[in-house]
Amino acid sequence: MSQLMHRRSLLTLLGAAAAAWPLGARAQQRERMRRIGVLAGGLAADDPEWQSRSTAFVQGLQERGWTHGRNVRIDFRFGLGDPERRRNYAAELVALEPDILLAGGGAAAAALQQATRTVPIVFANVVDPVGDGLVASLARPGGATTGFMSLEFGVSGKSLELLKQVDPRVARVGVLRSVTTYEIAQFAAIQAVAPSFGVEVTPILLAREAGEIENSISAFARGPNSGLILTNPGVTQALRARIIALAAQHRLPAVYSFRGFVAEGGLISYGIDQAEPYRLAAGYVDRILRGEKPSDLPVQAPVKYETVLNLKTAKALGLTVPDAVLVRADEVIE
Repeated sequence: MSQLMHRRSLLTLLGAAAAAWPLGARAQQRERMRRIGVLAGGLAADDPEWQSRSTAFVQGLQERGWTHGRNVRIDFRFGLGDPERRRNYAAELVALEPDILLAGGGAAAAALQQATRTVPIVFANVVDPVGDGLVASLARPGGATTGFMSLEFGVSGKSLELLKQVDPRVARVGVLRSVTTYEIAQFAAIQAVAPSFGVEVTPILLAREAGEIENSISAFARGPNSGLILTNPGVTQALRARIIALAAQHRLPAVYSFRGFVAEGGLISYGIDQAEPYRLAAGYVDRILRGEKPSDLPVQAPVKYETVLNLKTAKALGLTVPDAVLVRADEVIE
């Protein structure tokens, strides 16, 4: 799906609200058109995950009185995990002279900051905004950037605990990650609790080429009693599908970072609702458009994590899911 088609789908979402706006009220409400630039760092326009996140953002704006075509225009650009593409689109969005920018992920936020230090930036789903240099501190961001995090490092060990609960036989865990600072920190958090679960953990680096990740997972799967944990929430739809397929092929129980993996056939996930930070970001965008400063709005960490389980996948792996996990799950996909 092209960027234009994705934008049209969002316009469809808002069309009813715009049409229902009384003509007299529209005439009286001659508001200045505001402009929002949105840069998605890694996901494509047709990725179901991006569609749920962007829809949450647009709905959040609508709930606060911002309707596309009436008082706001939203411009979307997609970095697709390519640094040069992100930089070019960040510059392009800034050239459109937006009132505010939304960054989907840390890489997108960094690209926008390189393009401007004056236009306000609200980010969603950033793991380590202080470590990445996006803000001075969580409580006092400073500058023109603030937003919503997708993880606190302390919860990373919960994925390993959940994996052992689902399959107590697991003794070797491959942690799929890239070389970002936050994923290294997540791996360290998992590694720190591994001895208490009697598990040996091994990093498996994510790669752009499907063949590389296939070889890495296949090689790891040759060992007995193996399982997987994926720390990176921003992998593309194609790579998500390949990882899920490889886990099934090698009969590896795996814990993923958000619900989308489980909906697409993965075993279990532990993480936040990835659309929620976008819904919350709409609130910050609204407040900034109405005059508040980003530096006065603290960066917010997640307050709720969810566990989603795919029972069909569990059965395919020959696993009997303990009642404790079933009770804990926020959603069970049959």
